[in-house]
Amino acid sequence: MRLIETGLAGAWVIEPELFEDVRGFFTRTFSRAEFERHGCNPDVYETNVSFNKVAGTLRGMHFQVEPYAQTKLVRCTAGAIWDCIIDLRPDSATFKNWFGVELTAANRKQLYIPEGFAHGFVTLADQTEVSYQMGNIYHAASARGVRWNDPAFGIRWPRQPTVIIERDNRYPDFTGDPR
Repeated sequence: MRLIETGLAGAWVIEPELFEDVRGFFTRTFSRAEFERHGCNPDVYETNVSFNKVAGTLRGMHFQVEPYAQTKLVRCTAGAIWDCIIDLRPDSATFKNWFGVELTAANRKQLYIPEGFAHGFVTLADQTEVSYQMGNIYHAASARGVRWNDPAFGIRWPRQPTVIIERDNRYPDFTGDPR
């Protein structure tokens, strides 16, 4: 696996290195040693899956605050998503900057998301499944979000969402304090 910088400190796109033969291929999708070498948190507390029925489904932009802040390792296992992160760390040089990448079952790329980032995606295909490895437990009282179309971030989504829950559509304008 190759870790490729995103331009946001601590966030990485992970590309598989395929070892192919007549059977197909083999690839590593996680390595504690590689993660530690790149300053990534290798701890996994939960693994979750979201299934999305139709293209245009938006989930996000979600995060958790301390002491339950989470790292995430995200991979699309069926279909395709455009995955997006926002750096919400006020002391970061890339504060309020965003990064987006297409993750598909075919390209097998993953996105490593550090603590202090909001995360969300829009599906690009029907019947899309996304797998998440979480660096902390889900804690409802620590869950927060920012609006996917908040002008404070200026995210250029590749398509207009057609399915979105009310909570994700109603987060207030970002004021600079993600807590």
